Amino acid sequence: MPKYTYKALNENGRRISGEIEAESPGSASTALSERGFIPIDIAEKGKLSLRFDWEMLKAQLTQIKAPELILFTKQLKTMLRSGVPILKLLEVLENQTENAKLKYVIGRITQDIREGSSLYDAFRRHPRVFSPLYCSMVQAGEASGALPEILDRLTYITEHEYKVKSDIKSALQYPIIVLTFLIIAFFVLLTFVIPKFIGIFLRAGIDLPVPTQICLLLYRLLSNYWMYLLIGGVGLILFLYYYLRTEQGKFLLHSALMRLPVFGPLFLKAAMSRFSSIFAIFQASGVGVLDAMKIMHGTIGNAAIARELDQINERLEQGRGIAGPLKAARYFPPMVINMVAIGEEAGNLDEMLNEISKHYDDELEYSMKKLSDAVGPILTVGLAAVVGFFALAIFLPMWDLTKMIK
Repeated sequence: MPKYTYKALNENGRRISGEIEAESPGSASTALSERGFIPIDIAEKGKLSLRFDWEMLKAQLTQIKAPELILFTKQLKTMLRSGVPILKLLEVLENQTENAKLKYVIGRITQDIREGSSLYDAFRRHPRVFSPLYCSMVQAGEASGALPEILDRLTYITEHEYKVKSDIKSALQYPIIVLTFLIIAFFVLLTFVIPKFIGIFLRAGIDLPVPTQICLLLYRLLSNYWMYLLIGGVGLILFLYYYLRTEQGKFLLHSALMRLPVFGPLFLKAAMSRFSSIFAIFQASGVGVLDAMKIMHGTIGNAAIARELDQINERLEQGRGIAGPLKAARYFPPMVINMVAIGEEAGNLDEMLNEISKHYDDELEYSMKKLSDAVGPILTVGLAAVVGFFALAIFLPMWDLTKMIK
C-alpha cells in the first residue's frame, strides 16, 4: 500500500504534517477527516502534488457570526421539542446550514455522538464556536432533562449580548470614523500644506507666531525622525497587543476602562447586566452557585470583575450567603447587592436577577443615547479647534506679510 505525506489543520486550527498509508489520495483524505483533521495537501511520498482542498480550508477560515449561532440554537430547540431524534436532527441542521465552518462542526458533533459521546462533550470539543457558557448550559439541560427549555434561555442570553454589543458598536462607529478622518486631515495639512506656507514666511523674514512655530516644530519632527517614530509606534502597538492578551494585561485594561469619567459607567453597567442575566439563567436551570461563579469567571468578559468573582467564590466556599461576599467586592453597586439580598431571603433570586438585568439594560440604552447625542457637539468643537489652529498658523503670518507689502 502506498504512503502519502500530508499537511492538515487540526481542530484547534494548527498546521500539522505527517505520513499515512492509503490506497489512494481520496482514501487518505477520508482517513484524515475521520481523525478530525482538515486535509490541505496530500502527495504520494517522493512525488510532488499541487492538490489543495479549498473547501476544507474554507471551512476552517470561515467565521461563525452571532446571528448564525442564534439561528442554530433556535432550530435545535424547536426540533428537540418536536421529538426528532438527535442524530436525525443534527443531519438536518448540517444540510440546512450555509456557513461552511458551522456545517463542518455539526458534522463532527454528529460523528462524536455516533461514537457514544454526550451532547455536552461533543460541543465542548469546539471551544472556538461554543463558549464555556454555551457548553455549561447544554450540560445543565442534559442533566435536568429540560434541554429545550435551557436552549430557550440560552437563545435569550445570546440575543441579549449580541444586542448590547451591536448597540455599543453603533454608538462608537460615528465617532471613530470622524476621528479617523480628522487625524488623516491633520497629517495631510501638517505634511503638505503648512510647509509650503512656512517657506514663504521664512523667506520674507517674518517673525512666526506661536501656532506657526508649533506646526514647524511638528513638521521637522515628522520629517527628520519619521523612521524612529514609525518603529516606536509599531513596537508599542505590538507590545500592547500581546501584553493585553495576558491575564494581567486584561485586568489592568478593564480596571482602567471602568475608571474613565464617561465610558467607565457604561462598561460597568454592561458587565452588571451580563452578570445578572447569566446568573439568573443558572439559578433557573438548577446550576449550583459555586459552579455558576466558576463558569462566569470565564464568560463575564471583564478580567477585573472575573478576579472579584474568584474572591466571592472563596467566601461562598466558607458557607456564607451571596449578598455578603458581593458587598465586600469592589465593582458591585449597592443596588445589585440589595436586590440579591432580597431575592436570597425571599427565595426568588432568579427573578430578582432578571430585574437587575432589565434595569441595567435600560440604563445602558439610556446612557448610550445620551452619549450619542453628546458626541456630535463634542466632535464639532474638536473639529473647530483643529481647523482654527491651522487657520491661525497660516493667516496670522499671512496678515503680517500683507502689512509688510503695503
